[in-house]
This record gives sequence, C-alpha cells and structure tokens, in this order.
Amino acid sequence: MSLRTKPRAALVHARRLGRLGAAPLLTELDLIRSRGSRADVALFHEFAPPPTGGGHQFLRALTRELRARGVRVEHNRISPGTAACLFNSFNFDFHRLRRFARRGPRMVHRVDGPIGVYRGYDDGTDRRIARINRALADATVFQSRYSLERHLELGLELRAPVVVPNAVDPLIFHPPPARAPLDGRRVRVVATSWSDNPRKGLDALRVLDRELDADTFELTFVGRTGARFQRIRQIDAVPPEVLAGILREHDVYLAPSYDDPCSNALLEGLACGLPAVFRRSGGHPELVGDAGIGFDEDAEIVDALARLAACLDERRAAIRVPALADVADRYLEVLRG
Repeated sequence: MSLRTKPRAALVHARRLGRLGAAPLLTELDLIRSRGSRADVALFHEFAPPPTGGGHQFLRALTRELRARGVRVEHNRISPGTAACLFNSFNFDFHRLRRFARRGPRMVHRVDGPIGVYRGYDDGTDRRIARINRALADATVFQSRYSLERHLELGLELRAPVVVPNAVDPLIFHPPPARAPLDGRRVRVVATSWSDNPRKGLDALRVLDRELDADTFELTFVGRTGARFQRIRQIDAVPPEVLAGILREHDVYLAPSYDDPCSNALLEGLACGLPAVFRRSGGHPELVGDAGIGFDEDAEIVDALARLAACLDERRAAIRVPALADVADRYLEVLRG
C-alpha cells in the first residue's frame, strides 16, 4: 500500500504514528492534503476543551466573529492561498508551523505575559517565545500596554508590536435585563479563576475569608484554587454559558491577581455589568478605568470593597469593555498589514 494509491488509509496510519511521536509525517501528509484548499486566515493554537482559561476563550470568540463575517479560518495548517497566519504565544507545534510557513503568508504572533512575571518564576518560556518571534513573525500583537512595556523592560523586543486588547463573546457575557436592587440585602461579590497558581490572588481571598463583614457582603469563588475556605462559597469550574449566568447574579467582580496582562476573567465580569475591585497590577487598571476601585496591598481590600459598595451605580455606569467586533477589526488590520 502506498501513500499515492491509498491516501485515506495512509492518513489513518499517519495519525496513529503521529500519536507515537511521528508528527513530522502527519505534517507532511497535511501539507499534501491542503494543496487544493484556501482560507483567509490560519490560526495556530492548541485548544483545550472548556471550561478553560482566557486565551482559549478569546480565540474561540475571535474565530466565531471572523467566520460570522465570512472570513475563512483554518486551524493548524496554512493552505497555499491563505494570506495570513495568527499564531498564539507558544501554544502550538512550532515545527509544524515553520514547515507550513514556507508558503509565505503574513505571520502575526499573539503574545501575553511576560510569562515568567505572570507565573512568578522564569523557566525560559519568554526567551523561547522571543526566539519563535524572531524566526517567524512579521508583526506582534500584545494584549495590553502593560504587557508591551514589561517585555521591553526585560529586554524582550518583539517584531512590529501593536496593542490589541482581548474581548469576550457578547452573546454569552452581557449584563442582565434587570438587576435586583440592594434594598438592604448583602452585596454579592464574585471572583473567578481557571488556574490554581497562588498569584491569582489566593492570599487576598484568605484575607477576605477571615475579615469580610458577612452581614454586608457575600463572596463566591468560581474555578480552581489550591485552598478551601470557611465562609467563601466555592463553585468548581463551569462552562462559559453557566459562568455568565453566575456573574449576572452578582454585584461586584473581584480581580486580585498579580501581573495578568489582559485578564479575560476580569473582562467577563465587566461585560456582565459588574464594577470591579482590582489589584493595581498588570493590565487590570487599563481594563477597569473608572469602573472600579483599585488596591495595592491585601490589607486594603476590605476597605476597597466598602468604598465600591457605596458607589455601585456610578462605577457601573463607567464600565467600558472592548467590543469583539472592534477587536476583530484590529486583528484583521494587523493580519492584512
């Protein structure tokens, strides 16, 4: 049996070999199979099934928006007629991308972080991203001004940088048609995270679990964390549609994480009409603007919640979130060069 005479059987065999470490053969087969195809944009990113973190959610939303406009998007391959490729951070098969990139599309690298700052330790990932960028990119999309400036501070200069924030899917994350008045009830505060990294704000949550006035506030945490709390209600990670419903039941979003470049979790809360108490770190101040109260130290967080509770309507009226349609326009501008 040859690849020429039995292409379908050969593809099945190649995929089996790919799972055993023969990915280059699968790449070569996919190169052959894509010769008669064409798309407008190629996206290189390894998606994880939901519920997942911000990068996966944003790229799903962006892909849906582009396809709704009639933009043909292909995944993890570049057909001969495809004009541009968007590749995400380091979450893809670099050798596969480099092989497909020989077809000459415009190459745009979406970057967050710096990863070492965000994670709290440097394992060389940022230098690896920089090498990928130098090898392949024509332009770089940073998700916040903070992210761009922090890279430069670390001596990580990436090609032709532009800043384009993330956005959420407005069909999922939007304010409720009506909101229950406080009328003496407790203020409902919610925090979310899909990572159990302590830098997501675990110490701040522990402070609130001990010190938050339970007669005035109730606090819910949705997602993954390395702790169990006494008074904070905890809900495991849920799909986006379920999460959006939970967010709309609350009054305030809490964003205690450190060095998040452009937190999708925070954007989801704002998009559901929740003013935020946020750590003045990373891209949080850029996203929130006047729609919340910031804090620097964990000891300030209880006071920040009290101050926000006193001006909820004013801060809610100041919410401005990037529109997915506008963000898609900016990506298309960069992809078209």
